[in-house]
Amino acid sequence: MDVILLQILNGLDKGSAYALIALGLTLIFGTLGVVNFAHGALFMIGAFCSVTLQRILSWSFETIDPDKTDFLGNPATVKTPYVVEWFGESTGLAIIDWSVPLAILFSIPIMIAFGFIMERGLIKHFYKRPHADQILVTFGLAIVLQEVIKAFYGANPIPTPAPSAFTGSFDFGLLLGFAENTIIYPYWRMVYFAFSLVVIGGVFSFLQFTTFGMVVRAGMADRETVGLLGIDIDKRFTFMFGLAAAVAGIAGVMYAPINSPNYHMGMDFLVLSFVVVVVGGMGSLPGAVLAGFMLGILESFASMNIIKSFIPGIDQIIIYLVAILILLTRPRGLMGRKGVMEE
Repeated sequence: MDVILLQILNGLDKGSAYALIALGLTLIFGTLGVVNFAHGALFMIGAFCSVTLQRILSWSFETIDPDKTDFLGNPATVKTPYVVEWFGESTGLAIIDWSVPLAILFSIPIMIAFGFIMERGLIKHFYKRPHADQILVTFGLAIVLQEVIKAFYGANPIPTPAPSAFTGSFDFGLLLGFAENTIIYPYWRMVYFAFSLVVIGGVFSFLQFTTFGMVVRAGMADRETVGLLGIDIDKRFTFMFGLAAAVAGIAGVMYAPINSPNYHMGMDFLVLSFVVVVVGGMGSLPGAVLAGFMLGILESFASMNIIKSFIPGIDQIIIYLVAILILLTRPRGLMGRKGVMEE
């Protein structure tokens, strides 16, 4: 039982990332009908927003400390971050320590603006083009963005630590009545899972309970009729593209302490996230979320040594095997709608 619970926990944080990326993908496809292969790059850009803010907050100036000497006996040079100088030592160091959560506020306007520019500058020209054209142009954009990140930040992963308050692990074993140190789980992974639930709940609430969201849902069901009512549905769909970009971005921000940001992390998640979308059902938001968590947990169980000893490499292909089985029995996915990508 302890092994099962541990694998479920391990699957939840990766499933959270899958669900958040797939949610954004489905928002874009459901509103604009665009297959956006650059969506993984938005996740990557969000992660590097976290890196960028951490570097900005760590900018420092040098001063001479006469009370300290170097190995030659000369007065030592001390680097002091500007935020420490401006806000005091305790507050300044706390701001640096909490750079990852603060990067959410830093990344949201950047990601929304990037989404608007991307949609108005490129995507809108491919609305009526075949899906193959959309895939090619957005995949090309993803490669360009990947190389830009590589040029500016280098090819190596960049460690981005979580706040010190969330370092270490929580002993789930004691909470559930097991022996001490039986089920140990990192605090930040728990935070990421809770964060993903809040974001997913926020997106669904926005679509379900606001007038803007209800118009968007109506436009997803029948765009032409909504347009005939005098509503500029295109502007609302452009906003949804920006919202989807923001969701992917903040998912990347919070994932940075779990997986050190690198230039190819967008591609690593992109293909798997598209599999999640297809399994959940193209255009189905609940399906994308359900499939994300389900496949994340299955991947976690497949990575167990006892499973890999029977079927070597199963952890690398389990998601694709499950996708094949589901699509053979349910061609539209778990919660897919009739007519989506069936023309």
